[in-house]
Amino acid sequence: MSKDADADINQAALEYHQYPVPGKISVELTKSTVSQRDLALAYTPGVAEPVRRIAENPEDAYKYTAKGNLVAVITDGTAVLGLGRTGALAGKPVMEGKAVLFKHFAGIDVFDIEVNAEHANEFIDTVVRIAPTFGGINLEDIAAPHCFEIEQALVNQLDIPVFHDDQHGTAIIIAAGLLNALEIQGKKLEDARVVVLGAGAAGIAAVRLLCTMGARRNNILVLDRQGVIHTGRENLNPFKFSVAADTDRRTLAEAMVEADVFIGVSGPDLVTPEMLASMAERPVVFALSNPVPEIRPEVAWQVRDDLIMATGRSDYPNQVNNVLGFPFIFRGALDVRASCINEAMQIAAVQALKNLTREPVPEDVLAAYDLSQLSAGVDYILPKPLDSRLREVIPPTVAKAAIESGVARSSWPAHYPPMDSLA
Repeated sequence: MSKDADADINQAALEYHQYPVPGKISVELTKSTVSQRDLALAYTPGVAEPVRRIAENPEDAYKYTAKGNLVAVITDGTAVLGLGRTGALAGKPVMEGKAVLFKHFAGIDVFDIEVNAEHANEFIDTVVRIAPTFGGINLEDIAAPHCFEIEQALVNQLDIPVFHDDQHGTAIIIAAGLLNALEIQGKKLEDARVVVLGAGAAGIAAVRLLCTMGARRNNILVLDRQGVIHTGRENLNPFKFSVAADTDRRTLAEAMVEADVFIGVSGPDLVTPEMLASMAERPVVFALSNPVPEIRPEVAWQVRDDLIMATGRSDYPNQVNNVLGFPFIFRGALDVRASCINEAMQIAAVQALKNLTREPVPEDVLAAYDLSQLSAGVDYILPKPLDSRLREVIPPTVAKAAIESGVARSSWPAHYPPMDSLA
């Protein structure tokens, strides 16, 4: 974008957030309050009866309160978008934005919560103490490596879904798009040489998920600011050590030679045309740094005419956008009261996204994007965010995986299609 365009959108964003009332979300009543009787049922004395029921059986909170459709979007402000450590309060517009997406795409209510916490254990303690309010926890914009420690501690201590979207949400969308791209390119995940630039939450989670789905660990090179993460490096934290490779390659340029896949979750303009040219035939390039990719598509297309390119931006084909995943994954988890969002549910979401891309695209989706046709190919490896089929397909698929993996605590929802009709 030009400087003038940047200034225009910045001003428009400020006005959008300020008027007609500050912020993007509010609380709405779901019950009548027009009569004295209504108020007596809503509060005293009527409210005492559901209180007694929940005290006797905590599971009744799902019956008599909003808990079952309420997710906390929580941050400590240490890794807000591409802005870094802004502090918790400055992260609030992003958390409210996440609430908008949850509600718009999946009908899920959200309280956004910004926590001032200097240490991971303070944050963990805060979330554990407020968790009874919620049916699920969405962790957001928490810097690595603390994000791994925080999520694992909360998964271990809570009996509701805990999901760090910057880790697993990004990994799920990357995996779905990559499986389709590799298939189009005539390659297989288990054979592909993969370079991941960025060893934060998204990069390490993507490596873990891809390996679970069949990628070979010794075919993956992960890089941070110091270069290739290899087994000879000292002072690696446990999370980086888990992705260290036994290799003599040290630089990004060396890692890129004959690579089939590049996944960038790092920073702008870090991949040169020469690096791209050195990749294997028919490469797949996911340059996901936002707003400026690791290599800009217009540059990449000048260097290679045999690649499939994806970015994090909406103004290029193949946007890797987390909104394809988290609202619908939580919808499925909440609908069967899953105690967690486990690996089986994440893989189910990957496969649902992959398969949906292969289905004929409805006319309303084409109209929303001003397209005459769209089918799986080099410019369409993931569904579009405004595809209404996402809500129809992903939640039941995730819910089925929850039931089959033993983490669901309620029966198959009546409004879902028959479970045996799902692939």
